[in-house]
Amino acid sequence: MGRIGEVQAPVATRDALARGRLRASLVPDLLVEARRIVNTVIAGWHGRRKRGIGENFWQFRPYVEGDSSRIDWRRSARDDHTYVRDREWEAAHTVWLWADPSPSMLYKSAGAGVSKESRALVLALALAELLSRSGERIAWPGLTDPFTARNGAERIAAQLSHAAALPAKPDLSAIRRFCDIVLVSDFLDPVEETMAWLDVLARHGVRAHLIEVADPAEETFPYAGRTEFTDPETGDKLTAGRAEMLAEEYRLLYRARREELAAWCKRLGWSYTVNHTDRLASEALVRIHMALTVEGGHAASIANRAGKAVA
Repeated sequence: MGRIGEVQAPVATRDALARGRLRASLVPDLLVEARRIVNTVIAGWHGRRKRGIGENFWQFRPYVEGDSSRIDWRRSARDDHTYVRDREWEAAHTVWLWADPSPSMLYKSAGAGVSKESRALVLALALAELLSRSGERIAWPGLTDPFTARNGAERIAAQLSHAAALPAKPDLSAIRRFCDIVLVSDFLDPVEETMAWLDVLARHGVRAHLIEVADPAEETFPYAGRTEFTDPETGDKLTAGRAEMLAEEYRLLYRARREELAAWCKRLGWSYTVNHTDRLASEALVRIHMALTVEGGHAASIANRAGKAVA
């Protein structure tokens, strides 16, 4: 049968410098794409949706004795109750962003519009743009410290362009409580390895949001006949005489990995979203926005209500 997919720019999978140069050539176009997507979802993005210090009106609520908020006499004059005016909390928040740079992310099937790496970088840069416009602090583990800037996405893109090599799994131990982190990956490593890597976030009280980028061929396993599979991480090869005989077991294992990781995230109050490379990137952004703007314990359920997060 014909080729269903391939690893984009295979020479870069063994050469960190070549990978860095490839990434540098892609980032400017991906930043443009990220900004295009941002313009489709920017309306209503900002706001932590809770009472606190800020400029924007949040709600009227009944006055109680000892309340420090100022009474709104105009609203109170409409009926027999006394009301106070609350403003919306708008304090700057730190959100860490990371897109998986490992070789498996280079894969792109014939049915996908982009490679997993391109989609992951677009999502991360789009989030950087949205959060920067909202006045939040952003950071990239192993690349930048937290900073606030209106051109935050552009600054991160420049750092990515000049980074010759990025660790497959950065050290997350410096990320502390009350921060959020958005991790974009295919999460194809054994689940226990992923959990061990992310455990430091759970211990530090960090709220994480995982976006699994999936190629449609990885889910459906549309292979038949004699097929050679190559591990993009190690280069190991497996030749199947009748690939279709492996399909059912493969799909079961693939779904079990996702379901186990998603269930673990839900127990921690984290969100887990799946974004397919033959679907719109904006779908994932909307779900992550919902998860970022709610209190920690409800992030996963809100993301699921915004759209089916786990396919």
